[in-house]
Amino acid sequence: MLTIRYTEWDGTQRVRLDAERVFEKLSELLSYTDDVQQALEWLLRQGAEWDGMRVMGLDELLEALREKLQAHYRDVNLDAALDDIRRRLDELLDLERDTLAQRLPQQPDLQRKRDRLDALPHRLSDAIEQLRDYEFEDDDAQREFQHLLDELENVRSLEEFQHRYGDLFHGKRSVGYDEALEVMREIERLKQLEEQLLSGDLDRVDLEALGESLGAQLLQDFRNLQQMMAVLREAGLLASREGRVQLSPKGVRKLGALALRDIYQSLLRDRPGAHDADHRGQTDVLPDATRPYQYGDPLNLDLVRTLGKALARKLGTPLEVHPGDFEIFDTTLATTTSTVLLLDMSWSMSWEGRFAAAKKVALALETLIRSRFPRDYFAIVGFYTRAMELKLKDLPEASWNMGDPFTNLQDGLRLASELLRRHRSTNQHVIVITDGQPTAYFSKGRLYCEWPLSFGGISMRAAQETLKEVERVTRKGITINTFMLDDSPSLRAFVERMTRINKGRAFYTRPDHLGEYLLVDYIGKKRKRV
Repeated sequence: MLTIRYTEWDGTQRVRLDAERVFEKLSELLSYTDDVQQALEWLLRQGAEWDGMRVMGLDELLEALREKLQAHYRDVNLDAALDDIRRRLDELLDLERDTLAQRLPQQPDLQRKRDRLDALPHRLSDAIEQLRDYEFEDDDAQREFQHLLDELENVRSLEEFQHRYGDLFHGKRSVGYDEALEVMREIERLKQLEEQLLSGDLDRVDLEALGESLGAQLLQDFRNLQQMMAVLREAGLLASREGRVQLSPKGVRKLGALALRDIYQSLLRDRPGAHDADHRGQTDVLPDATRPYQYGDPLNLDLVRTLGKALARKLGTPLEVHPGDFEIFDTTLATTTSTVLLLDMSWSMSWEGRFAAAKKVALALETLIRSRFPRDYFAIVGFYTRAMELKLKDLPEASWNMGDPFTNLQDGLRLASELLRRHRSTNQHVIVITDGQPTAYFSKGRLYCEWPLSFGGISMRAAQETLKEVERVTRKGITINTFMLDDSPSLRAFVERMTRINKGRAFYTRPDHLGEYLLVDYIGKKRKRV
């Protein structure tokens, strides 16, 4: 018999995590950085929270550990930590000096031993070390010294510990030698744990020491953190390359799916099938989706459901089937599209979260096309001083380019046109996401870069050469839709000229609304032949 017992959550229970939840948190952090390794480090430092349950991060564990250290500093002082050992050394030296004084008249050569004792260094460990090979005349002093010699390593360690940390201990309670050793070992264990936690390498952490020093609850919190990292690896969402952690192909696809969910969330409230189709072409039957027949629909009859509705209406033979009983399979238009997303990677895209938002849309759009329109072609081209094709696996860590800060939209359009030439379809689109007008171009194979004539102005030659490329792209039947992340008059004027040439569309939007407008536009075009 299965018995389920409910108890109040107190933080010590083992949290059951799944990769979906952990990866969602990681994807949030990836919107602030282009480095997967850095996002993972942030996740480790911050921890996570789901449905009222928390996974404590390393920063909170470190805070608890440092509070433990401060408690020791506030509680005791080490001023008298070695007083007992020094007293014992002084007592045995007094015994040895008394014995030497008694024998010195008969043995004058013992004066050298007396001089050696008087020349001992003040540092306790050094004094004991120098007496290691000394032959005591007094038997009691010899026996006591052997006991001190056994403590030499502890004495040396405690002296060094006092030198490094003694000023931190400012408590009212003075501790003796034995308790000082316990405090020293506890502080060293805490310091070692601090170093291990700061490294971010969870496998380096001494779990036994963590439990002894911070208690069972914080030990369980750390195990929960280990579990959070383990589920990502076990789910195959992370991969290592040359010592660095990266998203695996599965992780990249998952990141795109989460981006699509975030961007498309507000659109999902709309009723199914709300997009109009201007032309009927080839249709695909959806065997899992049926609906009542309406006049004018193709008669893709679901016979089982139709007869079931007729029987439900009236039992008996002969079976009476009325038009209202007709249940048909739903269909979708099988239009294919080739699309290239042009992603501005110039320096200005680092402002106001523009590049993070644009990259999130690129991931979402790729996921949308791959999952819902698998026969479509989709590519991503990044453009800065030059243009380059971006592979999906490289997109999560792609970043704006500080070293090549110019904007070469002309080269981006040229590369997009070349990619579309290799993947022809009736509908060919270029989607441009940019925040500035062109400042670089190629002419006769040579690269030219020019700053705008004034702040907020345009680069005349770069604009002219880019518009010429727009004309070439337009003659090939490629539609350009432009999404502007800045509303400067010069950018609006340039995009309006580009739109008039191409007959495409232009939108101005903020980075946080970019995805909604972009995806609505893409899906709208998807449902009709352009």
